[in-house]
Amino acid sequence: MHNVRKVTDDIFWVGGDDHRLHLFENIHPIDRGVSYNSYLLLDEKTVLFDTADWSIGRQFIENIKYVLGDRKLDYMVINHMEPDHAAMMQEVIFHYPDVKVISSEKAFYLMNQFGFNVDPEKTETVVEGDTRKFGKHEILFVAAPMVHWPEAMVSFDLTNGVLFSADAFGSFGSLDGKLFNDEVEFDREWLDDARRYYTNIVGKYGPHVQALLKKAAGIDIKVICPLHGPVWRNNLGYFLDKYDKWSKYEPEEKGVMIVYASMYGNTENAASVLATKLVEKGITKVKMYDVSKVHVSNLISDAFKYSHIVFASVTYNLGIYPLMHNFLMDMKALNLQKRTVAILENGSWACKSGSLMRNCLEQMKDMNILDEKVTLTSSMNEGTHQEMDSLVEAIYESITK
Repeated sequence: MHNVRKVTDDIFWVGGDDHRLHLFENIHPIDRGVSYNSYLLLDEKTVLFDTADWSIGRQFIENIKYVLGDRKLDYMVINHMEPDHAAMMQEVIFHYPDVKVISSEKAFYLMNQFGFNVDPEKTETVVEGDTRKFGKHEILFVAAPMVHWPEAMVSFDLTNGVLFSADAFGSFGSLDGKLFNDEVEFDREWLDDARRYYTNIVGKYGPHVQALLKKAAGIDIKVICPLHGPVWRNNLGYFLDKYDKWSKYEPEEKGVMIVYASMYGNTENAASVLATKLVEKGITKVKMYDVSKVHVSNLISDAFKYSHIVFASVTYNLGIYPLMHNFLMDMKALNLQKRTVAILENGSWACKSGSLMRNCLEQMKDMNILDEKVTLTSSMNEGTHQEMDSLVEAIYESITK
C-alpha cells in the first residue's frame, strides 16, 4: 500500500524507510535505520527526482503509481547515481518506458559502469547553469562535485524555492512518518545522526561543501529536500550554519573529548582521573570514549564536534593500540583539522604510543599539539598526578582564552 506525503502543493515525497539495514555502506552502524527519499513533481510534465535503494523497491513503485494515477512519468532527474539512490532506475523505466532521464555526463558514465543502462535516445545531459521548464516549474541544475561523489549535482526549483539537494543536508535515521524538520526535536533526536552522517560520508570534502554553500547563498532556498533524513521547510539557517562549521572544520562546541585504549583498566583509570580534574577545574563538557567499544563513526562525529581531544593509549606490540591507530587514520583520511590535542601514553617496558600518536597528529592540518604530556608506566602514581595537573592547566588555558 502507498505511503506518501506532500512536500508542497504539487511535490510529493515517494520514498521509504529501511529499518532492516544494519550497516550503511556496509561500514556505519545505523541502529535507527535510514530513509531513502525521492520526490515526484506534478506539473504539465511529471518529474521524478532520484529513485531509491532496492530494499524499499516495492514501496517506492507503489508510491509513484499512487501519485501519478493514470498519468505517465515524463522525466526522471538523477542528481546522484550512487546505488542507494539510483538502484531503482531500471525498474522505473520498466514501468514507464517512455520516461526521459536527465543527469550529468559523468553520472551517465557511472550508470553504465554499474549496469544501469539507459537508451541514449531517452537521455538529456545537463551542466552547471542549465534550466528546464516542465510547465510552471523551472528547474536550475547546479554541479556539486564530491558532495560526496564526483558526478553529484543538485536541482533547484526556481518557481517555489525547493532545493533537491542530493546527499547534502542528509542524515542517518528512519523518518517513521515524520517528514519535516519541525515535526521532530532535531537537536535531541537527529543532530547526532546528522553530524555522524556528514562527518563520515562527506567530511573529507569540506572545500567542496563550502563551494556548494557559496552557490546556495546566491539562490532563494525555501525548502531543502535531501536524499536521506528530514525535509527542511523552516529554520534553514540553523542547519546551513552546522554545515558551514563542519565543512570549515570548526568545532561546534568548546569541550574535551577523551578517547582511551586500555587493556587492563589502568589507562582507563587515568582517563577517568583526567576527566574528574577537568570538571573540577570548571570544564564540564567532557566526554569519554573507550575506543574498543565505540564505533569509529561515532568517534569521528564527536571529533568534529569538540574543540579539544585527548588521546590516551597503551603501547601495544611497540606501537599504538590498533583501534586507536585506526581512529587516528580515519581522522586523517577525513581531513579533520583545527583541533587542540593532547597525549596520555602508557607502557610497561617500552612506552612508544605517545611519540607515535604525536607523529600521526603532526601529519594532520592545523593541529595544536600541547607539549604537556602524561606518561604512565603500567599504572598511575603520585608523579602522574603532577603531570596530569599540568595538562589540565594547559587545556584550561587553551579552552578559555
